[in-house]
Amino acid sequence: MVAARRLLRPLLFVGVPVAVIAAVVALWNWDWLIPIVQGRASSMLGRQVTIEHLHVQLGRVTTVDADDVRIANPAGFPENGDFVRIARLSAQADVMAYVRSREIVLSAVALERPQVQALQTADGNNNYTLELVGPSAVKIGDLRISGGQARVVIPSLKADFALAIATREAPAAAPGTQTTDSQIVVDAKGTYAGQPVTGELLGGAPLSLRDAQHPYPVALKLANGATHISLAGTLTDPLTFGGADLKLEVAGPDMRDLYHLTGIAIPQTPAYRIAGQLDYADHKFRFRGFRGVVGSSDLHGTIEEDPGQERPMLTADLASTKVDLADLGGFIGTTPGRQSTANQSAAQKRELARTEASPKLLPDTPISLPKLRAADVKLHYRGEHILGRSVPLDNLVVNLSVIGGKIALEPISFGVGRGRIAGTAVLDGSGDVIRAKAAADFDHVDVARLMAATHMFGGAGAIGGHADIVTSGNSLAQMLGNGDGGLRLLMIGGDLSALLVDLSGLEFGNALLSALGMPQRTPVECMIADFSLQKGLLNTRTLLLVTKEANVHGIGWVNLRNETIDYKLNTKAAHFTVGSLHAPIDISGPLKSPRIRPEAGGLAMRGGAAAALAVLMPPLAILPTIEFGQDESRECAARISSIQPSERAKAAPAATAPTSHPRHRSR
Repeated sequence: MVAARRLLRPLLFVGVPVAVIAAVVALWNWDWLIPIVQGRASSMLGRQVTIEHLHVQLGRVTTVDADDVRIANPAGFPENGDFVRIARLSAQADVMAYVRSREIVLSAVALERPQVQALQTADGNNNYTLELVGPSAVKIGDLRISGGQARVVIPSLKADFALAIATREAPAAAPGTQTTDSQIVVDAKGTYAGQPVTGELLGGAPLSLRDAQHPYPVALKLANGATHISLAGTLTDPLTFGGADLKLEVAGPDMRDLYHLTGIAIPQTPAYRIAGQLDYADHKFRFRGFRGVVGSSDLHGTIEEDPGQERPMLTADLASTKVDLADLGGFIGTTPGRQSTANQSAAQKRELARTEASPKLLPDTPISLPKLRAADVKLHYRGEHILGRSVPLDNLVVNLSVIGGKIALEPISFGVGRGRIAGTAVLDGSGDVIRAKAAADFDHVDVARLMAATHMFGGAGAIGGHADIVTSGNSLAQMLGNGDGGLRLLMIGGDLSALLVDLSGLEFGNALLSALGMPQRTPVECMIADFSLQKGLLNTRTLLLVTKEANVHGIGWVNLRNETIDYKLNTKAAHFTVGSLHAPIDISGPLKSPRIRPEAGGLAMRGGAAAALAVLMPPLAILPTIEFGQDESRECAARISSIQPSERAKAAPAATAPTSHPRHRSR
């Protein structure tokens, strides 16, 4: 008995706890821990989290399975249902890693049939912004997804698209290359920016998301409307877009469509295709070394975007070896490109046809003030050679900044032979109406280069002068129609016929020459022009053209508000001949297609017409106001002095512009 008692005592001390543990194991239900797990998860995500069932397999690597996991929408969110619902979530946790360093390591995570509803309401609230609280250093190894579905609805982006998300076994790798266990595949279909969107993303093995030793491969193809984007390469740290070595290709009919993808307002362009390297460093995205075409122009350079500012900051250094100015039409509000521009869509050709058929000459497309304020821009652009048989400009340099809706062009410069046209402009779009101030200087603009553009005439000499404007308006047409300022030009040398036909852009040059009694090649000895601009009315103070054959006086106005012209030119032969008795020429009508005809009764009034058309401001007083070479100015002054004073200095009350905008005289 004593021996039995001695044996029973240790059996009780050992057997009872073992029996209790066995009973607990046999009867234990891991669902009892669900309230604790739900509370912890809800606290970390700031959302209510619910779990239907919980299963745990203990070990050095412990496996946790949760059935029917739901993450609720935010409190007060109008949509019914959940933000996330997962049929089954399995995770393998490295217990020893947590014991050693308090580091959470999930060596494998599997999601079965996850469903996500990412929604934004009309007032801008959404259910996908999470306020995470708790450990941020969670390392995730292999990730497996099967049957994943997501729906994204963002009214502010006009977006409603579905995503199918899954992992799959990677194709067999080529000999000598690294193999991956799986790929993540995302297919997209729906609408974005009001346009159909389709896309496919192929990523490397989720296990390598944080494996810096093996760059993570990425391949993306996206079509949004007619815009096509492809991105291929690797990321060293894909969770932060770090160590990017990616080739980006973008193509479409109009860069303006990229606004909803980039947040950067780009003016309307012709069809384009560009490709270059995309990387991310110092919290900035860089699209570097890209090359491509925009319309008939080539384009290359680097673009950098800093999205971390109050407004995205875009810095661009761009250049074109050859540029067609028609491709830049969107920057001034007109339809860019030509009917002959490659890859123009049918809609773009119809728009070009409407623009060409419109009676309006000045672009009246409003500047979008919200888009203007959406991002800040610093742009440097160089066009090394300007295309076009009849374009007298040689090159182009632009320095543009847009900061807080305020635009500065400092400067924009065109080369013309040995000379240059340089302008500056400041536009303030911070209010409801853009206020602008601009000026341009004509510095020895090469007449020979102007004449060479005609491919028919020669010439020599130069043009100098200055133009300025102060105005307001939300389109180029409004700004010119509201403008105050002036234009002064001095020209020495050149060819009158080519000047009238090509420099002025008039299509009736030959008829004008004939009516003025000028031979086809008449050297220009001196030209002085002085125009005032008041509330969109460009009025002539002085227009005197001196040649060996004759002297031409001009008077009248151009109404930029309603795009009409009412002008008169009078020719007086330097040496009287019977053929020199030509009637004054009347130019009137729409600015885009004016009428030209001899003035009725002009011969009968020939004597009085010279006085009526005399310049209003003495030409010699204008010369000191135009920066030009002293020799040329003296030569011009001498030639003007040889004209009879009555012809060059008499004021004529009949020639003054009306206080209100003129209406055309009936015929």
